Amino acid sequence: MNSGRRTPWRGDLLVTGSVLVCLLAWDALGADLAVSRLFADAHGFAWRDGWLTSSLLHEGGRIAAWGLFALLLVNIWRPLIQGPSKIERVRWVLVTLACVIAVPTLKRLTATSCPWDLAEFGGVASYVSHWRFGVPDGGPGHCFPSGHAVSAFAFFSGWFVLRRHQPRAARWWLAAVLAAGLLFGSAQLVRGAHYVSHTLWTGWLCWLICMLTAPRAAPSQAAKAERMASITPL
Repeated sequence: MNSGRRTPWRGDLLVTGSVLVCLLAWDALGADLAVSRLFADAHGFAWRDGWLTSSLLHEGGRIAAWGLFALLLVNIWRPLIQGPSKIERVRWVLVTLACVIAVPTLKRLTATSCPWDLAEFGGVASYVSHWRFGVPDGGPGHCFPSGHAVSAFAFFSGWFVLRRHQPRAARWWLAAVLAAGLLFGSAQLVRGAHYVSHTLWTGWLCWLICMLTAPRAAPSQAAKAERMASITPL
């Protein structure tokens, strides 16, 4: 196997492992509750039902995500993005769908309640780390990881498809997915719907699914040509 085939896999593992270490460090610091307290008091979260956070970024974000998913379905039969083969376009859709299914399924199995359910914010629950598996906090649970962040992070799948054919477009795609995921996560944070870690773990899980299902073939000729064209002569 040549280095062109090894490098993407090694790079993916490095990114995945590095982010995992950062996530574990965040959890070890126990900063989730402290950050959520910045946006709430005994009466709850002021931004919980705000138009910007609830209607636009929550409901609107969900609608936009399904709209983009519909375009990926159309892309299977009528390519909107040149380069990926039909098999790759089908995989793109299936991997995105796998993220959409996997994270909410995990969420339904966890006992962690949302910040707005805590007694100190007007709810009934006590804060319990999501690492204390099966330990009830007195609230409704089923809040970890963030389901809404999947609306953005599920589309990490596009990075792993496009980077083989259009590296520049892939970088823009990745940047847009990260920006949308952090924006959606921030909206849920200030609403009290999720802790910081809920969003970050959703992003990591979606990345992991996309990474593990990504093809490991060498970059296409089009991608090689684009890289060569981007090199500025001395």
